[in-house]
Amino acid sequence: QVQLVESGGGLVQAGGSLRLSCAASGIIFSINFMGWYRQAPGKQRELVAGINSDGSTNYGDSVKGRFAISRDNVKNTVYLQMNSLKPEDTAVYYCKANLFYLGAGGSGNYWGQGTQVTVSS
Repeated sequence: QVQLVESGGGLVQAGGSLRLSCAASGIIFSINFMGWYRQAPGKQRELVAGINSDGSTNYGDSVKGRFAISRDNVKNTVYLQMNSLKPEDTAVYYCKANLFYLGAGGSGNYWGQGTQVTVSS
């Protein structure tokens, strides 16, 4: 059984910073992609940032230059450093991983439960 557990959300003032973490657990052979998505009330879920197994990254236009994604392949953990936060960054942030694991199916996409980020003006 694979699980993604997120942490680090909370309430912060505009201009502040937060760091999100997402750890994958289970018998995991490799992780191809790890990323962060967010969903604000009444809006579709959108990609915030993603990182591939080779270290290449991509970011949503609205967060470029403010957010940074990184991963620890030993710990099967992905991080999202969020700086210069704005009220429009308020959303539930979800972690996603595409990985190979020991179990039925052997590979697939997994999502975390989500963590709330609220930025006050």
